Amino acid sequence: MKTRALLTAAVLCIAGPAFAQGKAPAAKEKTAAKKEEKAAEKTAAAAAGATAKAELKDQKGQPVGEVTLTETPHGVLIKGTLSNIPEGEHAIHIHEAGKCEAPFQTAGGHLNPNKKKHGVLAAEGKHEGDLPNLHVGADGKVQFDAFAHDLKLKDVQDQDGAAVVVHAGVDDYKSDPAGNAGDRIACGVVQVQK
Repeated sequence: MKTRALLTAAVLCIAGPAFAQGKAPAAKEKTAAKKEEKAAEKTAAAAAGATAKAELKDQKGQPVGEVTLTETPHGVLIKGTLSNIPEGEHAIHIHEAGKCEAPFQTAGGHLNPNKKKHGVLAAEGKHEGDLPNLHVGADGKVQFDAFAHDLKLKDVQDQDGAAVVVHAGVDDYKSDPAGNAGDRIACGVVQVQK
């Protein structure tokens, strides 16, 4: 009996670490597999192209166009087609509140969940809602694509929503809080598409 007990103890001493090593990688593999699964789900959701749209109107309530926001694995692709906008260069931003009552101050400030300074030229910038200026032709029409690297559609889906706003002037890309862009001339509430 003593011999048998000693043999069992010896086997366990030798084999025990091997069994433990076998279990540890399995646990690590499970954790890695879960992380990969979550990343795949995130990529699949982005690849599925979750979208949101904003129908913009001017201060008189007349339609001026549409902006579409599409989730991607790297941020949000923003595409727009606008008309009846004054000729020239205009700032366009995503604002923090989904309310568009003329003169559109109800849309609040720029979407800025990370509390940064305004503008791509600011060392402490940029707001997630900061976008490149629009260049509108003499016919009052503009079609544009922009990409917001730090933006996610969930950022525009909080309790008070978000809005796309076109300004009367140009964004200087540095003045805080709004790029010295002037009055708000068009606004559209962002609506997530289902």
